[in-house]
Amino acid sequence: MKVEQVILVNEMDEELGLMEKLEAHQKGALHRAVSVFIFNRQGELLMQKRASTKYHGAGLWTNTCCTHPRVGETNLECAHRRLKEEMGFDTELEERFSFIYNSEVENGLIENEFDHVFFGVYEGDFKLNKEEVEDCTFTSLGNVSKDADQHPERFSIWFRIILEKFKEHLSGMEHTLQKAVGV
Repeated sequence: MKVEQVILVNEMDEELGLMEKLEAHQKGALHRAVSVFIFNRQGELLMQKRASTKYHGAGLWTNTCCTHPRVGETNLECAHRRLKEEMGFDTELEERFSFIYNSEVENGLIENEFDHVFFGVYEGDFKLNKEEVEDCTFTSLGNVSKDADQHPERFSIWFRIILEKFKEHLSGMEHTLQKAVGV
C-alpha cells in the first residue's frame, strides 16, 4: 500500500515540500487541505458521519467530505476526486474561501491546515464508501449550528471551526442555489 503524503505549505499557501500524512498530523505541520460542502436545492447541508474505523474523528458528524490534495493535483480536482471516493457522486463545485486553522484532535494528533473550502449543489443518489462514511443526511444550517453548539462532542473539531468561518461566506450561496434550480 502506498504511503499517503500531504503537501506542506507556508501561511501564503506556497508549497514547501511533502510529508507522510500521519507524521504531519503528529507534528502539527501546516499542510494543504480541501473541504467540500454540498447543499440540496432547499439549502440544506449534506452532512456525513465519519466511519468508526477512521484514525481520528471516527463516528463524528462533519461536512460532506474533506481530504488533502496529492502532488500535481489542483484543489478543485482534489475536491471532485474525494466527493466521488467518499460519497459516490460528483457535481459542479466552486471554491468560496480558504483559511488556516490549528487544533489538537484525539490520539495526540494536530490538525494544522490551510483549508480550501468548496460549495456545490446536488440532488440525486449517493453511493457511500463505507470505509470512509458511516451515514449521511441533509440538514438545515440552523439545526446543525444549534446541535454543534449544544453537543460539540458529536462533530469533528474542524467542522465546528469551519462552520463559523462558513457562515461569513453564505451571502453568495443564495445565487448558487438559485442558479441550481434555474431561477
